[in-house]
Amino acid sequence: QVQLVESGGGLVRAGDSLRLACAPSGRTFTFYSMAWFRQAPGKEREFVSATTKNDAHSYADSVKGRFTISRDSAENTIHLRMNNLQPDDTAIYYCAADFRLQLGTGAADYSYWGQGTQVTVSS
Repeated sequence: QVQLVESGGGLVRAGDSLRLACAPSGRTFTFYSMAWFRQAPGKEREFVSATTKNDAHSYADSVKGRFTISRDSAENTIHLRMNNLQPDDTAIYYCAADFRLQLGTGAADYSYWGQGTQVTVSS
């Protein structure tokens, strides 16, 4: 069974940076698409960024210019570099992955999910 494991969350101040990582554990496969979603308290889970095996990328408008997604295909891992973090970025960040040949931006586009890593940004 494939599991995704996130790491790199933490408590930072506004303007700081963090780098999240996501890697599969257990029996591994090469996912076509991998993504980051986040969920703030009392809000629905929302798309943050995604990347494909062919190096296509997508970002939510709220993070464009601040967040950068990258992928290490050899390791089947992804990272999310988050710069100039703001209190509105506070949320649990989830890694997601799927084998379907699409650059999905909806939660339904992904079959595999991690447990999440908390990111808290103080003002």
